[in-house]
Amino acid sequence: MSSKVSIIILNWNGWKDTIECLESLYQIDYPNYEVILIDNNSSDNSITKIREYCAGNIKVESPFFQYNPENKPITITEYTNNKLKSVDKLDENFQNLSCTKLTLIKNDKNYGFTEGNNIGIRFALDKLNSDYILLLNNDTVVDKEFLRKMVNTGNNNPEIGILGSAIYWYNNRNMIQSAGANLSFKTGKQYILGRNQIDSGQFNGILDVNYVSGCALLIKSMVIDKIGLLNGTYFLYWEETDWCIRARKNGFKVCCIPQAKIWHKESSSANKVMDYYFTRNTFLFMKQYTNTSQFGIFILYFFGFRFWFKIGAYILYYKNINLLFCFFKGVKEGLFIQNKH
Repeated sequence: MSSKVSIIILNWNGWKDTIECLESLYQIDYPNYEVILIDNNSSDNSITKIREYCAGNIKVESPFFQYNPENKPITITEYTNNKLKSVDKLDENFQNLSCTKLTLIKNDKNYGFTEGNNIGIRFALDKLNSDYILLLNNDTVVDKEFLRKMVNTGNNNPEIGILGSAIYWYNNRNMIQSAGANLSFKTGKQYILGRNQIDSGQFNGILDVNYVSGCALLIKSMVIDKIGLLNGTYFLYWEETDWCIRARKNGFKVCCIPQAKIWHKESSSANKVMDYYFTRNTFLFMKQYTNTSQFGIFILYFFGFRFWFKIGAYILYYKNINLLFCFFKGVKEGLFIQNKH
């Protein structure tokens, strides 16, 4: 029997992207998976729209697939996050259904990326006994074969603990967004493999990397048992990097599988939330994983170059003082933040 995979998707005010992602998932060729959708207290009528999609009342249009009315309605079971602990036994009739089903968990507030996903991970491990957990961004579309290729690679390589797919730009389907990444423990710079390259077959086989994007991250359940859940201190950004480094420090490989493909709508524009958390969490990560010498080099690099480069970018390129203040706030809090995990 094929390994059981729980696919966790986080939605926050993004139902249009989410139902496109769901429609692509329900057309994959992998036979044994569960979809867990976590709604982070959306205010855009997401829950109603997702129910309508599952009932077959919203026809999803996409350049990547043809809408399939044959697998509707999709059966939904719903929980609120504060009542999950009281769920002793899942509905057996629901569990025995085919893959055209959806577990919907409604959060009472926005828990961010880390804790939002952790709510789904706990549910999958405690209630579903999954062999793998897949974190998947809601603004993605997946290739029909992507999950089968990732799981087969994981099963055939016990030393691999975390796997990522190749990620392509949604609006340029043959241009690579990420094929895994490496980073410098002296500068904190991230080096994303294949970024903005046209796919000409330059990435083959299994790529051993420092980390893979949380956009599509497949982790073995036994690895989570050993290294724990996502670190909630991060809230947003760097959390998957932290998870991957923890796995590597515990003897597992982190790899990208270029033959497994998804397409991602990631925005290239800056915003206040992104700039604050990315900056703050860069300091958090470097404090956690560097020695005194490495952290000293990082501080010199950051305040000798990166700090002034970012100020120039906000003033001259983005022409946005609000972004600059968010960056300053991220730096200030990053200098004093402590890891609570």
